[in-house]
Amino acid sequence: MSIAETLLPEYDEEMASTRRMLEAVPDDQLDFKPHEKSVAMGGLIRHLVTIPDWAAQTLQSESLDFTGFVPPPPVKSRAEALDVFQKGAADGRAAIAAAADDAFHQNWTLSGNGQVFFTIPRYKAIRSFVMNHLIHHRAQLAMYLRLCGAKVPGMYGPSADETM
Repeated sequence: MSIAETLLPEYDEEMASTRRMLEAVPDDQLDFKPHEKSVAMGGLIRHLVTIPDWAAQTLQSESLDFTGFVPPPPVKSRAEALDVFQKGAADGRAAIAAAADDAFHQNWTLSGNGQVFFTIPRYKAIRSFVMNHLIHHRAQLAMYLRLCGAKVPGMYGPSADETM
């Protein structure tokens, strides 16, 4: 079994779970912040929906330099979030499916402002920098949804909202 064949079922499962979470976002709560140091829900969602495309970027480049990076503006609606997410998830999936095993073993570097944050094999970048990172921020979104009174969908089984 190829590395892509090993990764894709998990990638597909996590993208489907993330889509369910995004579908639960109330458009009237995008400015919600659980704490003064927290980013607003629309900003968190913008970050979350761009992560799947990082799989394609990782497989199509040797590195990413964040120097001068300006974060995009928060999403303005659930529909916008779902559109950005769906395109990025499809692009990421296509890149994973097309990659040969040797491409996954090549190193990939993340840097910014003259500092190298890490250099790791692309396979590890897909697992940690893309999928685990996505899961982390999806969990943050679940907490935001709970705190603003929205129903939280289950990810690995039913949530409290689905079993009541």
